[in-house]
Amino acid sequence: MLDTTQSDNAAPPEERRGCLFALSQPPLMIFLAVIGCLLLMASLHDLLLL
Repeated sequence: MLDTTQSDNAAPPEERRGCLFALSQPPLMIFLAVIGCLLLMASLHDLLLL
């Protein structure tokens, strides 16, 4: 028979990470900042120059 009990030195299960952890990643924040700047420039162009 196999022993299905966990040993004392087993690593604890990882904690679930939510959306705020994902938003705290630098590459994602850089990507969102670039997209936001492009949208801002497009809206300002439409409002002020057209």
